[in-house]
Amino acid sequence: MKKELRIVFMGTPDFAVPSLAKLVENGYNVVGVVTMPDKAIGRHHDVLQSSPVKQYAVNHNIPVLQPEKLKDETFLESLRELKADLQIVVAFRMLPQVVWGMPRLGTFNLHAALLPQYRGAAPINWAIINGDKETGITTFFLDEDIDTGRIILQERMPIGDDDCLEDIHDRMMIQGADLVQKTVDLIAEGKAEATDQQQFMTDEPLRPAPKIFKETCEIKWTSAAQVHNFVRGLSPYPAAWTNLHTAEGKEVTMKIFRTQKQTASPGLKEPALETDGKSYLRVAMPDGYLYLTEVQIAGKKRMRTADFLRGAHTEGWTL
Repeated sequence: MKKELRIVFMGTPDFAVPSLAKLVENGYNVVGVVTMPDKAIGRHHDVLQSSPVKQYAVNHNIPVLQPEKLKDETFLESLRELKADLQIVVAFRMLPQVVWGMPRLGTFNLHAALLPQYRGAAPINWAIINGDKETGITTFFLDEDIDTGRIILQERMPIGDDDCLEDIHDRMMIQGADLVQKTVDLIAEGKAEATDQQQFMTDEPLRPAPKIFKETCEIKWTSAAQVHNFVRGLSPYPAAWTNLHTAEGKEVTMKIFRTQKQTASPGLKEPALETDGKSYLRVAMPDGYLYLTEVQIAGKKRMRTADFLRGAHTEGWTL
């Protein structure tokens, strides 16, 4: 049955590669891959870089389609010619109905959250930013709306107090590949039971997961706990940032990648930047201190704070 089931896989970044590899290595018949067009990189944009999914596909002699527009008739005809029974989406783009409705067994997506929570483009980020202790992964069949289709399988995953986006992303990438295979196994055996998301609704309000933009990443110095979660949810990319002010009145933009909380009562109503100029840089807030342990000044490398302080003159700096 594995060889008879014709699969088209759609994905672009590193996150999607283990899912594709899992299918190929377990003998499934992946007849084609759909991914983003090659990206121009380099100082003069004269070098084309293939997506990680394309690189894997090429190395395994899998045909690749790279449409600019998903409703382009030339692309749609090429997709039809692959005669897919099933399409699988992992970290790709929103699909029009003419694409997701093409295979006889439908199209399912791997989503990096426990749907119906965190529908949207950045589910891992927002779960961490909101201070959640748990997240998970979901496979579901695509329908007309964003992340609203019938759920096939779900698995839960803990979020540690100091886990950042990178930590959860990397664990989820591997666990997600296993869930994709389990889902395909069920579909291939005719045992997949998809459940309407309404059955998963609780009294808890739905939290969205909108796309992250640069302005989203500016730190609001509200509390040590909230900023700690905010930094974790954006590290290492695109990274939380703040503007600091030097003693000379210059503004310096600093990205912050890692922090540590220390519960205390500094007795301050407004946040204040503190440093010994050698080993620590911290922000005192009403609920405690937040130590900035990995930072990056615009134009410089990311580094541990002690290394940064050795080459910087931070006396008199303020938020």
